[in-house]
Amino acid sequence: MEIVYVYVKKRSEFGKQCNFSDRQAELNIDIPPNPELAEQFVERNPVDVGVQCSTSMSEHEANTERFEMETRGINHVEGGWPKDVNPLELEQTIRFRKKVEKDENYINAIMQLGSIMEHCIKQNNAIDIYQEYFDDEDEMEVTEEAPSAKTINVFRDPQEIKRSATHLSWHPDGNKKLAVAYSCLNFQRAPEGMSHESYIWDLENPNRPEIVLKPSSPLVTLEYNPKDSHVLLGGCYNGQLACWDTRKGSLVAELSTIEFSHRDPVYDSIWLQSKTGTEFFSASTDGQVMWWDIRKMSEPTEVVILDITRKERLENALGAISLEFESTLPTKFMVGTEQGIVISCNRKAKTSAEKIVCTFSGHHGPIYALQRNPFYPKNFLTVGDWTARIWSEDSRESSIMWTKYHMSYLTDGAWSPVRPAVFFTTKMDGTLDIWDFVFKHCDPALSLKVCDEALFCLRVQDNGCFIACGSQLGTTTLLEVSSGLCTLQRNEKNIASSIFERETRREKILEARHREMRLKEKGKAEGKDDAQREEETTLNLEELVTKAEEEFFDIIFTELKKKEVEAIKKKPKPTHRDLEADEEMEGEDQGEEEDKRAGTLA
Repeated sequence: MEIVYVYVKKRSEFGKQCNFSDRQAELNIDIPPNPELAEQFVERNPVDVGVQCSTSMSEHEANTERFEMETRGINHVEGGWPKDVNPLELEQTIRFRKKVEKDENYINAIMQLGSIMEHCIKQNNAIDIYQEYFDDEDEMEVTEEAPSAKTINVFRDPQEIKRSATHLSWHPDGNKKLAVAYSCLNFQRAPEGMSHESYIWDLENPNRPEIVLKPSSPLVTLEYNPKDSHVLLGGCYNGQLACWDTRKGSLVAELSTIEFSHRDPVYDSIWLQSKTGTEFFSASTDGQVMWWDIRKMSEPTEVVILDITRKERLENALGAISLEFESTLPTKFMVGTEQGIVISCNRKAKTSAEKIVCTFSGHHGPIYALQRNPFYPKNFLTVGDWTARIWSEDSRESSIMWTKYHMSYLTDGAWSPVRPAVFFTTKMDGTLDIWDFVFKHCDPALSLKVCDEALFCLRVQDNGCFIACGSQLGTTTLLEVSSGLCTLQRNEKNIASSIFERETRREKILEARHREMRLKEKGKAEGKDDAQREEETTLNLEELVTKAEEEFFDIIFTELKKKEVEAIKKKPKPTHRDLEADEEMEGEDQGEEEDKRAGTLA
């Protein structure tokens, strides 16, 4: 049985003081006794109860030592300034202090905080709250756990006709979402009825994508805007650039015109560090790198033709596969080509000859990954053919470090954002390799078989703990690495810097040595060429002399023949008498010759 009594009061009387008064008693309810309940009672016999003659009391005492007052210092670090105030500039800090001191709430806040601060100071003077109790003990070396990784989640392509996961991008705020681009990169081999959709996945819900992106052509690349997490940039298979605003839905918000877009698939796109946060680069195998602005997608702002002969001919341009832009080097960007050459470009150059600064060549195939080291931007990583290589901008002829040649083709790579000596690579056999060149040079620190099909792309989260890998069948695997691989080690920065400098110095020495050897070989070759030329000149002179002599005598003989012919023509014809006289003379001569012969015989 439940008794409910409702008090009714007007809203205007809420909170008023209660005024009690005497009145007659009222009977609200009468509950008669129940004899059935009385039968259930059991008497307790006997009953023992202890009774004390006086009230119970207790005594407590504490002995405290007298403390001595002592003045102690406290370390104060400058901080708490707004973003628009530079604490290193005296004028800005004085101006800000004057502005704050004029505020009416300033004195009240100081009075309130003063009493709290005074209490903390007295507490610190009474007891050393910053005392270190374990200074005398030796530091114990913590045994590091072996490198490991475990699978957290798997996101599968929901379409029946499977496509490759070609590009991944983490959500810039919190990294709780992952954007995945799906397409088929086999030329003219895309199956009929293949979907063009790409997805944004929530890491906690692998069963269904959170947002579906619907482009006009399959997406090869997909990137979140680092300044506006609602905006995504996609590079399509037909060469167009598309932008989405997730607040507006799944359809494309901005699309580039076909006339001014790329002629080949857009293999990479990257956001630039700008005030508006709306500028980006796109690269394709048509040999062009285009500079765009979302607010004006009808035509690119600028086009760079990757012709290393600096003649800006599109037929001689190298196809672009990967891009790299570092915000700390705003005038530079780098392009990895399908010919295995890295091109360093200057985006502020005024002439076409100045746009291409230098080139780095060392791969035998397309460069699928190109990224600067987040701690040392002068050093960058390239992944192509069967190796991954680390380069230095000071050494252009060769890379300073490289992995061994693997049996499987390498498809992607990236640096760890928290450790300068760790990078990741994926291979065609479905293996993820984690390299730590401080720990081991020749082999990866951890090699993990992620899936049976080929891995096409990977992306590392900003905290370095999670890695997403996309496969050929559209499966995206989320992995968590052990704490040792995502925690900065002691003196790791100094060790990595010294390794980079040492290897750069070694390559410079080898380059100088090779240059000297080439000059010597060139000198020897030039000496041999000179000797051959002298021999050839002597032979040529003899031949020329003999030829000249032959020509001279031929001319003389032809002239003599001409003169003889002319003399015969000018001589008068003989008469009949002259012929008889000649015959007589011939007969006399013959008789004299016979007499001489007879005398000699006698």
